[in-house]
Amino acid sequence: MSSKEAARERFVNVFQDIVEELTEILKSYKMPQEAIDWFNKSLQYNTPGGKLNRGLSVVDTYAILNNTSADKLDDAQYKKAAILGWAIELLQAYFLVADDMMDQSKTRRGQPCWYLAEGVGNIAINDSFMLEGAIYEILRKHFRQDSYYVDLLDLFHEVTFQTELGQLLDLVTADEEHVDLSKFSLAKHSFIVIFKTAYYSFYLPVALAMYMSGISDAKDLQQVKDILIPLGEYFQIQDDFLDCFGTPEQIGKIGTDIKDNKCSWVVNQALLNASPEQRKVLDENYGRKDDEKEQVCKQLFKDMGIEKIYADYEEEVVKKLRTQIDQIDESRGLKKDVLTSFLNKVYKRSK
Repeated sequence: MSSKEAARERFVNVFQDIVEELTEILKSYKMPQEAIDWFNKSLQYNTPGGKLNRGLSVVDTYAILNNTSADKLDDAQYKKAAILGWAIELLQAYFLVADDMMDQSKTRRGQPCWYLAEGVGNIAINDSFMLEGAIYEILRKHFRQDSYYVDLLDLFHEVTFQTELGQLLDLVTADEEHVDLSKFSLAKHSFIVIFKTAYYSFYLPVALAMYMSGISDAKDLQQVKDILIPLGEYFQIQDDFLDCFGTPEQIGKIGTDIKDNKCSWVVNQALLNASPEQRKVLDENYGRKDDEKEQVCKQLFKDMGIEKIYADYEEEVVKKLRTQIDQIDESRGLKKDVLTSFLNKVYKRSK
């Protein structure tokens, strides 16, 4: 087994402990078995199936901040860091179950979306709420005695609300019933991706590990935010690019941004550079639930050289982030390596 597989297996084992703990909580309320089984199935179906990057990042960041590696953490330290990691994965599961219903998506992580699973339907709305509720149950159980418990709660509530603000702007900008490309702009795209993705995917894992490591100075939290938020924006722009130019095998899902009328980086770049004729093609074909019209848009993006624009953007943003990381003040325990490891995971990824 590779070290990466071993790390994942150790992490997943903690999730099974969490499922047992949540089951015990339901039993203590004398919840009927059929409902307990349903919740277990929802937890198993929606939480551990992805790449687990966000959750594993908490463990890796905690290890770096404590001058060690994840595999050298003792069981007690490892478990606490992993529980915070799984709290983010539960947050992600909560968002995805709801998001897939809003977008009427078909597949997620190579399987049908939860609301399309047999017998689920609209019960998925309540299941999403329960996935969120599970976060606070496990935080209470494992961190209530810690001095930073309120910081953890505060951070999860703040980041959840920020993510929902990003989702709101995404939904009102990309109305699938009324396609209007004049609503799109790179500024709106930037707000959407920073709020909808960057806070919970990039800032949250590091901030959690910092609190657990006793690094809670506002200056340090600001230092990491100033790098991780632009890094998260770059990650989402990369995601938008892969949704259009990647293959389903590569990205684990069928890209739907064009058909869903998404305010994606790709279409915003096209709008910025389109001739009147190209704009007409976009107005007539973008945001339509039609395979041929989707192909017309993809071909137009190719013809407009969006791939080259993306490659240039990627090099420029990575150069800027590397410079910022070099200037980090490590005097209070923060480590540049934390940010470098995040950047290395994102740079040139293809899935």
